[in-house]
Amino acid sequence: MSAVVVGLLAVPLAGALLLVLFPGPGRWPWYGAVVSGVTLVLALVPLARFDHARAARPQFEIDAAWIPGLDLRFHLGIDGISLPLVVLTALLTFLCFVYLVRHRPEEGRVRSLVITLLVLEVGMIGTFLALDLLLFFLFFEVVLVPMYFVIAVWGGGERRAAAVKFILYTLLGSAVLLLGLLLVWAHTGTLDMALLARRHGAGMSHGVQVLAFLAIGLGLAVKAPMWPLHTWLPAAHTEAPTVGSVLLAGVLLKMGTYGFARIAIPIVPEGAAALAPWLGAFAVAGIVYGSLACLAQRDLKRMIAYSSVGHMGFVLLGLATLTPVGMNAALFGNIAHGLITGLLFFVAGGIKERYGTADMSRLGGGMLARMPYVASLLTFACVASLGLPGLAGFWGEMLALLGAFQPAQGLSRPLFLVFMAVGGLGTVLTAAYFLRMLSRVTHGRPPDAGPVPGEPLAEAPPGEPASFGEPVVFGEPSVSGEPAASEETPGGVLEETWGEVPAGAPGGAPAQVQGAAPSEVSGGVPVAVAGGVPAPRGPMPDVSAYELAAWTPLVVLTVALGLWPKALLAVTDPAVQAFLGAR
Repeated sequence: MSAVVVGLLAVPLAGALLLVLFPGPGRWPWYGAVVSGVTLVLALVPLARFDHARAARPQFEIDAAWIPGLDLRFHLGIDGISLPLVVLTALLTFLCFVYLVRHRPEEGRVRSLVITLLVLEVGMIGTFLALDLLLFFLFFEVVLVPMYFVIAVWGGGERRAAAVKFILYTLLGSAVLLLGLLLVWAHTGTLDMALLARRHGAGMSHGVQVLAFLAIGLGLAVKAPMWPLHTWLPAAHTEAPTVGSVLLAGVLLKMGTYGFARIAIPIVPEGAAALAPWLGAFAVAGIVYGSLACLAQRDLKRMIAYSSVGHMGFVLLGLATLTPVGMNAALFGNIAHGLITGLLFFVAGGIKERYGTADMSRLGGGMLARMPYVASLLTFACVASLGLPGLAGFWGEMLALLGAFQPAQGLSRPLFLVFMAVGGLGTVLTAAYFLRMLSRVTHGRPPDAGPVPGEPLAEAPPGEPASFGEPVVFGEPSVSGEPAASEETPGGVLEETWGEVPAGAPGGAPAQVQGAAPSEVSGGVPVAVAGGVPAPRGPMPDVSAYELAAWTPLVVLTVALGLWPKALLAVTDPAVQAFLGAR
C-alpha cells in the first residue's frame, strides 16, 4: 500500500510535467479535473483502508535512503493527524478544477494556471505525508513558489504587491523554521519525525527545547497565521483569484497549525510547556483582533480573510492547552475551517464575478430576491463559520474553549480561564460581523428595485437643491430618438444624453454618459457603472451547475461533521493521546 502514498505525489507531478511538454487541444481545466480526480481517489484509499487501532503510528509507509552520506531518508506515511488533511487537500484541489471549467480567470493563461495548481498540490500533500524533518521543510517551501505566481499573475489590481508581501513573510518564517529544525537535528542526531515523537524530547536539555520551540513556532506561526504575523494574509486573499483564495485558506494555513501538532509539541514538549501561555495569549489576541477588523471591512473577500485570523486563533488556543481535548479541537477546527472558509471564498468569488465588485456598499441589499440560491449558500456558510451548533464550525471552537477551561498540568488555570473568556467574546463578535454583513448584502430590496408603492419619496430640505449622489447611468438601453441615459449636474439638475443604437445591435446598447464609465456586462447581465464601479441591473444568473458541483460537497461535509463529529475525532484522538501521553 506504500505505492498509494507515492502515487499521491507522482500523479499531480506527472500531470503537470505532461502538460508542460504536450499542451494539448486547450481543454486544460478538464485535464486538471481528471488528474486531481485521480489524486482524490488515491487519497480515499487510505481513508477506506485506515487501521483505526493503529492511528497513532504511520501507515502506508515508505522509508528509503535519500542522501546516505547525511543520513537523510525519503520517509513518507499517514497517521491519524495527517490523514484528514491529505483528503481535504485532494478534495479542495479537485473542486477548484471543477470550478475552473466554466469560471476561467480574466487574465487567461489557463494552461499555466493548471500547471501551477498541480505543482501546488504536490507541495501541499507532500507536507502532510513527510515523516522526515528536512523532507517536511522542502515540501513546505515548494508550496510558496506556485502560490506566489497564482497571486501575482492571476490576482487583482494590487496582485504584485500582495504576492511580494506573501513571499517575503513566508520565506522569512521558513528561514527561522529551518534553524529550529537544524537545532533539533544537532542535538538528537536524527530527522525522523516518528522516532523524535516517540522519544518526546530525549537528548535535548530544557534550554535547547525552549529555543527550538521558539524558532519552529515562529516559522509555523507566520503560515498559521498568528497575530501579529498575519498582515500578509488580507492582501493575499483580497487579490488572489477565487481558486487561490480557496486553497490558501483551506490548506496553506493548515500547514502551520499542522506543524505545531505534528512537530513542535511532541518533539520539544518542555519548550511547548514553557511557551504555551504566550501561544495562548497571541491566539486570543488574534481572535478578538480578527473579529474587530471584520466589523470595519467593506470588501467581502477581505472580511473573510480577517475572519480566518480569528478562526485560526481558536485552533492555536486549542494547541496551547497541551491537552487531548485542545489538540483534538485544533485538528477538528483545521478541517472545519478548510471546508467552511473554502465555501465562503467560492461563493464570494461567484458574487464578485456577477457584480463586478466585492465592495459590500456597492453590492447593496436584496441578494436573496435577485439570486436566492447564491444568497442562501452565502448565508449557510456564514452561519456555519460563526459556530452554529449542528454544523462543523461549532465543534472546533467549543472544544478549544473546553480545553482552555482545564489546561494541562503545570499551566496556569486562571490565565487560561481568562483566555477562555476572551475567546468566548470572540464568538459573539464573529456572530456580529457575519450577521451584519448578511443584513447589508442578502436582505432588503435590490438597489434597482425602485420605491415601494405608497411610500412617499424623500424631499430635499427647503431652499436646498435635490442631491442624487454620484453620477450614475440610468434607464434601459437606448433606442433612436429617445433618452439613453441621464447624468446629474453639479446643481442637482438631471440632463439627458441622447444617443443612437448602432445598426444590428440586438436590443440596443446603453449610451455612454460624459464623466461616467461605459456600461459593462458582468456574468451575461448588463450593468450600469456608478463612480467607475459596476452595479448590476435587472435579473442576474443564479448558481450554475459547475458551481453547484464544486460547492455541494463542502455543504454536505459541513453538515455531516457537525452532526457526527466522532467520524473525525475517532481518527485524530489515538494519535493525540500517543503524542501527549508521555508528558
